[in-house]
Amino acid sequence: MDANLPLTAASQQFIPWLSLIVLLPAAGSLLMPFIPEDEKGTSLLSPRNLALTVLFADFLLIVGVLIFLFDSQFDGLQLVERISWIPFVGLEWSLGVDGISAPLIALSGLITLLSAAASWKIQSKTRLYFALILIQASAQGLVFLSQDFLLFFLSWELELVPVYLLIAIWGGNRRLYAATKFILYTALASLLILISGLALALSGDHFSLNLTELASRSPGGSFGLLCYIGFLIGFGVKLPIFPLHTWLPDAHGEANAPVSMLLAGVLLKMGGYALLRFNVQMLPQEHLFIAPALIVLGIVNIIYGALNAFAQDNVKRRIACSSVSHMGFVLLGIGAIDSLGISGAMLQMISHGLIAAAMFFVTGSFYERTNTLSIPNMGGLAKVLPITFAFFLTSSLASLALPGMSGFVSEITVFLGITSQNAFTSVFRAITVISAAIGLVLTPIYLLSMCRRVFFGPRIPALASVREMNPRELSIGLSLLVPTLVIGFWPRIAIDLYEVSTNALAEKLFSSSLATLNYLPIS
Repeated sequence: MDANLPLTAASQQFIPWLSLIVLLPAAGSLLMPFIPEDEKGTSLLSPRNLALTVLFADFLLIVGVLIFLFDSQFDGLQLVERISWIPFVGLEWSLGVDGISAPLIALSGLITLLSAAASWKIQSKTRLYFALILIQASAQGLVFLSQDFLLFFLSWELELVPVYLLIAIWGGNRRLYAATKFILYTALASLLILISGLALALSGDHFSLNLTELASRSPGGSFGLLCYIGFLIGFGVKLPIFPLHTWLPDAHGEANAPVSMLLAGVLLKMGGYALLRFNVQMLPQEHLFIAPALIVLGIVNIIYGALNAFAQDNVKRRIACSSVSHMGFVLLGIGAIDSLGISGAMLQMISHGLIAAAMFFVTGSFYERTNTLSIPNMGGLAKVLPITFAFFLTSSLASLALPGMSGFVSEITVFLGITSQNAFTSVFRAITVISAAIGLVLTPIYLLSMCRRVFFGPRIPALASVREMNPRELSIGLSLLVPTLVIGFWPRIAIDLYEVSTNALAEKLFSSSLATLNYLPIS
């Protein structure tokens, strides 16, 4: 999005649709204290049913806005809402949507709805649990739609609280350790985000928190570079970037499956979105300078995450390490500094959100039946859980980028973005492709070996009579895997949402002078 483009008529509207999307779940959470606690879920008026109703309505609202009101051929902000909220600090309730945020807000709405639907076994403190899910839905929606830095930062911080409580109260045996590690990493990283954002807000002729105005400043020099690094570290924790990733396996290992769906499907995407919105859009010159370092970090993520996955005997921790590896492709795409690479990064975020959520959901499904996530303690499940095996194998094949799945399209697009970028030397491009290809080779090994050990081999006698997935679980699994297949065969359904915006973002990068750079991999 060009920061100087005026809003078109497509941006003008009288109904605050974006505010409704953000505030509807929060309003639903306010009703929770008046709903009777229903631990068995037998009552029609239960916390679970209220949350599902609100989230379903919110998802329909998101889909309706994107289909009927959002213009994918316009690269600027649309449906802009701007109200002076706290004037003496310059805080505005400023919302807007463009191609970068549109697909991610849709992904957020879908994953949150399915996460609530997957929380069928929650039987303690159900009002609090589903209230936190609803608050999380509002906070993450506000992250993707905020156009005021302070509003963005407040929503970024707000979404940490529900996740912390969801892990700390409903997690596993080491839940307090995992929740504390999560909040310490993310809260400390937020200080760098706040400092960098306020520094940019103070850098111009006048103080401003408006993201569009901040994107037009491009401070440059050592000041801009420090701001870029501050944002990179702050957002890199959430992505996560090695070595800032160590909270993720612990959080996934202790969180229940629905919360893991939120972590992998939505929270990690906030890091990638913020890198595009702040580092690339606001600091293009600095991004051109640091782009080769991002590519190196992406390669480290891919290979390290894959190798670390081999060492995990816990199913969820192995999937969590695979997420570290797959998010490395997002870094590669962002570092590619061209429209194809950025498009691949966007598609990888969408694809990974669906695939990882599916894998964690199916993992939670067979955990409810086996009461274990230890790979050595499972075996022979394919004979007693054939449908569960089919879902897990399909999601694993999507994760290893099998052609016909969304993961293949996103990762091949990132590769094409790297190889077609003449700004990098041919040696640097070759090293990048070979290194990333090593990760692609390792991925099927650790995923398929996990499938073999869990679902084949000697059958554990205690697991000989477990029940198969029920219709509710089948519908949730299909809701995640069908879009994965649709995008794999027809990627345009996703690409058309953001392509104009990513092209404009790439044009802004190339409008910055490459001649002023003196960095080894750039020719």
